[in-house]
Amino acid sequence: MANRLRQQSSLRRTAQMAASGLLTTTWFLMQSLTALPPALAQTEEEDDQLSYGEFLELVDSGQVAQVDIDPDRGRAEVILKDAAEDEPPQEVLLFQGDGSNPELVQRLRAQDVDVEIQPEGSGNAFAWIATNTLVIMLLLFGLLLILRRTANSAGGAMSFGRSRARFQMEAKTGVQFTDVAGIEEAKEELQEVVSFLKNPEKFTAIGAKIPRGVLLIGPPGTGKTLLAKAIAGEAAVPFFSISGSEFVEMFVGVGASRVRDLFKKAKENAPCIVFIDEIDAVGRQRGTGIGGGNDEREQTLNQLLTEMDGFEGNSGVIVIAATNRADVLDMALLRPGRFDRQVTVDLPTYSGRLEILKVHARNKKIDDNVSVEAIARRTPGFSGAELANLLNEAAILTARRRKEAVTMTDVEDAIDRLTIGLSLTPLLDSNRKKMTAYHEIGHALLTTMLEHADALNKVTIIPRSGGVEGFTQSVPDEDVIDSGLYTRNWILDRITVALGGLAAEAEIFGDLEVTTGAVGDIKQVTSLARQMVTLYGMSDLGPVALESMGGEVFLGRSMMPRSEYSEAMAAKIDHQVRAIANYGYSRAREILRENRTLIDYLVDRLLDIETMEGDEFRQIVKRYTDIPEKQKRQKITGAPV
Repeated sequence: MANRLRQQSSLRRTAQMAASGLLTTTWFLMQSLTALPPALAQTEEEDDQLSYGEFLELVDSGQVAQVDIDPDRGRAEVILKDAAEDEPPQEVLLFQGDGSNPELVQRLRAQDVDVEIQPEGSGNAFAWIATNTLVIMLLLFGLLLILRRTANSAGGAMSFGRSRARFQMEAKTGVQFTDVAGIEEAKEELQEVVSFLKNPEKFTAIGAKIPRGVLLIGPPGTGKTLLAKAIAGEAAVPFFSISGSEFVEMFVGVGASRVRDLFKKAKENAPCIVFIDEIDAVGRQRGTGIGGGNDEREQTLNQLLTEMDGFEGNSGVIVIAATNRADVLDMALLRPGRFDRQVTVDLPTYSGRLEILKVHARNKKIDDNVSVEAIARRTPGFSGAELANLLNEAAILTARRRKEAVTMTDVEDAIDRLTIGLSLTPLLDSNRKKMTAYHEIGHALLTTMLEHADALNKVTIIPRSGGVEGFTQSVPDEDVIDSGLYTRNWILDRITVALGGLAAEAEIFGDLEVTTGAVGDIKQVTSLARQMVTLYGMSDLGPVALESMGGEVFLGRSMMPRSEYSEAMAAKIDHQVRAIANYGYSRAREILRENRTLIDYLVDRLLDIETMEGDEFRQIVKRYTDIPEKQKRQKITGAPV
């Protein structure tokens, strides 16, 4: 309170000093205007004005009919006898004092000139009145501006700690629960909250209490904010929405003040919903991190904890928060009584992706031949936001190609553009293109011939942005991706397929002619092999977890995986990782060596058409050798039957 009073006093002193300075400047301006001599206040003479000598000559020669003298201005208007009726009078500049010189007047009257002399002081009075009126108006205008700015500054200082939450009695977001697809479990949890707000008697009749808070946790783009919009659209109660970053300011205590103001308004409008997006900006663990804690953020978090479940409590206020960093949140924030429910909004499964695609396809012109099921199978691991972006990219490609509806080709190209990169100009026939073809055929052939490998979708040697010369694309097994359970055979086949490009280069061109194009494959193999040894227990070292995933550096944890072994064990781990990688490499070279004739035929075909679909590739391979039953049961779309 004392700080606010000092700020207001300082603002008043500033306004007074500004007003005093303006008054002083105005006084000097008035003095300078009134002190200007008449001669300096006049403009330069016009070319058609008479000189004083010419004026006297015309008077003596009897050519002047009338003279009007203005003593204040020191000028006279002269009308000649032979002047036309519409001709304006000529002006002559008189010497100082000649305006009231009796000798000049007598000389004019001696020549029968009609002389009129304006009263002295009339012009000065008018100029004085006009000047002072203008100055007073400017002064008043300046004072009004200063007072308005002072009032705004004082109001801003007083409202510095007020909440910036957007408030709506009934939020018109345009989003309902029917517009949210693919996250049915989360919808059910939140629909209960909306039902409690609409019909609390149904729950209170059996002793149920309204939950204090609901925390939405999930990767970016999975629909957490969309769920909040749906709640706002469904619930007929006041709705407050704010971002976690809007609480934190440079000055200590401002964030806590905004939290108090937010919950004060919420309690006045209870029952209501308060939505805090990205709560990790203010709810991180206290007293940790490199360089110490953040006093302002910690005070804000303490106030938030108190408002949610402190001494007074908050009846009728439901707090819904969203974050994709639940691991950094303070434990006091996550306990029951504050956030009673933690709803995980995960990446959608096949059925979820199917429903999301149907929602986003409503307002787009889709060709009848487009299979939404095939798109859902082609996009495992896509979030809801990525699926929406996929259909939008397909619509953009359709408009660019001047077609009337989105086709399956447009969708396939959009998937490639989002996952791999923008398509570039095809390579010219050269050794570089030939080596790229052998590299990609090595990947594709192993993908088709290994029993536990994923289904091949396409192989191409058309370059992409980011230095991609070509790529082999497969469709991951839906059951494996959704469950997250990977078998040892699946990982070993994946390592073998990843080393297929390097193995093909070595078999065809020799060990000394392999290129650096397999650098990404080698990194992937090393990571998978190390996880098999240190995390999954899939090696000769036994079922032991030798490493754990590291935490975040700002929480004071290590950036590197935590080691749980000695130096001797580290050497054994390295040996096992190399053994797994060498096994996959030797296996890949052996399979490719046995099918050298088939490889040459596939390369010639790929150089011819540049992009080969998975179904055509499998048909060719089946004519030369046997392939696993799993690979035989593939549709043209590359999706499992």
